[in-house]
Amino acid sequence: MLIAQITDMHLQLEGRHAALIRPAQHLQRCVAALNRLDPRPDVVVVTGHLVEAGGVQEYETLRPLLDALAMPYLLIAGNHDDPAQLRRAFPDHEWLQSDGPYLQYVIDTWPLRIIALDTTVRGKGHGKLCEERLAWLSDTLAQAPEQPTVILMHHPPFQTGIRYMDGMGLLEGREGLLEALAPYRNVERILCGHLHRSIFCKFGSTVASTCPGTAHQIVLDLRDQREHLAFNFEPPGFQLHWWGPDGLVTHYQAVGDFPGPYSY
Repeated sequence: MLIAQITDMHLQLEGRHAALIRPAQHLQRCVAALNRLDPRPDVVVVTGHLVEAGGVQEYETLRPLLDALAMPYLLIAGNHDDPAQLRRAFPDHEWLQSDGPYLQYVIDTWPLRIIALDTTVRGKGHGKLCEERLAWLSDTLAQAPEQPTVILMHHPPFQTGIRYMDGMGLLEGREGLLEALAPYRNVERILCGHLHRSIFCKFGSTVASTCPGTAHQIVLDLRDQREHLAFNFEPPGFQLHWWGPDGLVTHYQAVGDFPGPYSY
C-alpha cells in the first residue's frame, strides 16, 4: 500500500501573504506531481490547515483543486479550518459527516487502517486532546488491536525544537495520548501537519512525523527563543509512506523541475 501525504495548503483568497505564497498555484503543481507518480498512491491524506480563514469561498476554491487528484483523498482539519464549513464543502465525503463536534473517523478499506483524530481548538492555534476525543481513540483502537494502523493528527504530539511552533503545538492531552496508545503495538505511525517541515520523533511505541507544506515552509530555527516566526520558499514537497515487509517506510519528494534523471 502507498499513502501520499500533503499538508498545510493555507489556501487564501486575500490577505497580506496571499499573493506572495500563491497557495492555489502551488497546490496545483503538487497535485500534478502526485498524478504523475508510477505507481500512483492508493490514497492521499491531507493533514489539515486546508485554508487560511475557514471561509466558504476558500473551501469552494479548494474543492476542485483536490478533486483533480487521480486517487481518493482523506481530509482532517487544522487550526485555521472551520469544521462546519469543511463538512458543507465536502458533503459526499461520508466519513466527515459525523454528528459529533469533532472531525474524526476511521477507514478500514485498505491494508493499513487509518484513524483520523481531531486535535483542533476552534479559534486557537494550539492543539488539544480532551477526554472525549481520547476515549473515542481508545475505543477505536480496541476494535482492531492487531490491524496495522496509522493515525492522522494536525498537531504533532512532540516538541520539535522550533520554539515558536512548540508554543502552539499539542498543549493538552499528550500524556493521555501516550496512555491510549500504550496497550498497542500495531500503530505504525502518527502522521501530522502544522510544522511545514519533515520531522520525525519516537512517541511511545510508535513514531510521529510531520510533512512539508505544499507552498511555504517554516524556517528551521532551533535557537532557544520564541520571539517571532518566519517562513521561506524552500521547495514544497510531499511524503510517500510505503507499507512494505519491514513496516511503514517514508520517502520525501520535493515538488519542482530538477535536472535528470541521468542513467548510471
